[in-house]
Amino acid sequence: MALALLHSPAEWVARFGANRPRAALTVGNFDGIHLGHQRILRRVVERARATGAMAAAVTFDPHPLKILRPAEAPCLIATLAQRLEGLDRLGLDAVLVLKFDAELARLSAEEFVRGILLEQLRMTAILVGENFRFGHRQSGDVRLLAELGHARDFGVEMVPPVVVRGEVVSSSAIRRAVSEGRMSCATRLLGGPFALSGEVQRGSGRGGSIVFPTLNLAAEQELLPARGVYATETLVGSQWYRSATNVGVRPTFDGGSISVESHLLSFSESITSGRLKVRFWRRLREERKFSGPDALRVQIARDLARTRRFFERLDRWQAQRVVGPESGGPRRPRTRPQTV
Repeated sequence: MALALLHSPAEWVARFGANRPRAALTVGNFDGIHLGHQRILRRVVERARATGAMAAAVTFDPHPLKILRPAEAPCLIATLAQRLEGLDRLGLDAVLVLKFDAELARLSAEEFVRGILLEQLRMTAILVGENFRFGHRQSGDVRLLAELGHARDFGVEMVPPVVVRGEVVSSSAIRRAVSEGRMSCATRLLGGPFALSGEVQRGSGRGGSIVFPTLNLAAEQELLPARGVYATETLVGSQWYRSATNVGVRPTFDGGSISVESHLLSFSESITSGRLKVRFWRRLREERKFSGPDALRVQIARDLARTRRFFERLDRWQAQRVVGPESGGPRRPRTRPQTV
């Protein structure tokens, strides 16, 4: 069943009718759909399937801090469309995207639960993380949810956080990792590489002049990796290509606005429009200014060689992971690339 996308409680009621099913659900921003989000969302689906309820999520657009405290609002890991794609992949039946505005912000915790989750969505259970807060001035927490659940007859499940290498998985931790160029850490916390998506953007043409043509991405996300050169994969049409990507201002050519430029290995087509997606695996080096095009050309050749070596190691490690003892292979590799 395709994911049902609704934009107001009234639209939810109109879509599913007076005899609409009960909903097992969760509430959150789900920025990045990281491993912690995935644990909660999978439990929502499991609970819904076990009880015959609808598996649902309630999220917000824009991010609440953009309305409440704009100066403190984070650069988002994912666009709303990307969040919805992630929710769909995890098997949810429906998502309610609430417009976050001053009126919604004024709802008390009890009003939010009673007026929206219970009366409109017919919530039968809610699953949240231990730090979940909701309602006016974030007055509601898991303890209040449990009290309301006891009084109003709905289940409350607190899902423990995911911890990776001693670090609690969170959107904030991922933002720090990406902004610092620590793509290995971001990959671990997200459960896959951080990616940028957007339209092909016409570049300055300097890439072709130094023999390494690039595809330029107009990224839709707010969050960009630290400036530098990365081993990446770029999706063109339906095919992924290994690539080296520069995030920066091209200081060798006197700089300018920040750009995301990818040179694709084993790719020779000329593309001036369409969609691109770039997955970031490993930072190779920081961006720096060279003495001129010749010096830059030499460095790019080195970057491409390092990119190829990285993916060769990644391929070997992934091949070793799937080899079981029954075939005579190792249970796990002795070494692995830093990014995984």
